Amino acid sequence: MAPLNEVKFIKGHGTGNDFLIIPDIDGLLDLTAEQVRFLCDRRKGIGADGVLRVVRTKHLPEFIDQSAGAEFFMDYRNADGSLAEMCGNGARVFVRYLDATGLITDSEVNIATRGGLFPVTMNSDLSVTIDMGRASSRAATGVLAVTVEARTWPFVPVLVPNPHAVVFVDALADAGALLVAPEVTPGSTFPDGVNVEFVVEVAAGHVAMRVFERGVGETQSCGTGACAVAWVNARRAGEPVLPLTTTVDVSGGTVYVTETAEGHLLLTGPADLVARGTALLPQGRCG
Repeated sequence: MAPLNEVKFIKGHGTGNDFLIIPDIDGLLDLTAEQVRFLCDRRKGIGADGVLRVVRTKHLPEFIDQSAGAEFFMDYRNADGSLAEMCGNGARVFVRYLDATGLITDSEVNIATRGGLFPVTMNSDLSVTIDMGRASSRAATGVLAVTVEARTWPFVPVLVPNPHAVVFVDALADAGALLVAPEVTPGSTFPDGVNVEFVVEVAAGHVAMRVFERGVGETQSCGTGACAVAWVNARRAGEPVLPLTTTVDVSGGTVYVTETAEGHLLLTGPADLVARGTALLPQGRCG
């Protein structure tokens, strides 16, 4: 029988977008893409949309410049093992874990990510608010289009800071089964892949969305995607009057995005911790 490596985890979710939190406070774990894929596999592993490794920023030479502003770094990996700049739902779950385990004691903290520093507020109802910064429209050339099952729509390219293609449709069912990644053209618009959001307007200031996340597939929620959608929706009739709050329904619940007078996007939603345990990784998978 092959020896087993033990990795402790906490499982949590933000509006159904679920994550495995891997405590690695001193930065001793060399988490490989293969390990992440194993952990996130819903049949052969534990199952999740991604992994959140918790590590003190000072232990990461590549991000040491952020250590003065944030004690903890959120090392986020998509389910396929790829790296991502930021994850809004993951960040809420990440901070909920830090608070629940006593690693932070203040209600307002910064976290470090590949997308930079993000201010976070723990609210009294245990919801979490992330200041996602400003959105920006991605420069692009040519005819921008998303195609699913022979249906094609124009999209708006947005960075928050993850890349997003925001598509407004008549009904969310128009996006089909979303079993494979939508085709986004021209491909040069997003050379590192893109999250695609399909959106319908429910009422003024209220939208609903589905999302296909790069490296994962369709998920029940996407925090940066909700921010991208709110930002685009606010500008469909011209420049918005700020501050402005948009209600965003996702498959797993509801989040709220407030765009401040300064243009920052504040993402607020629940963050739940549901289980903890130990994953047994066959040594051959650990590299």
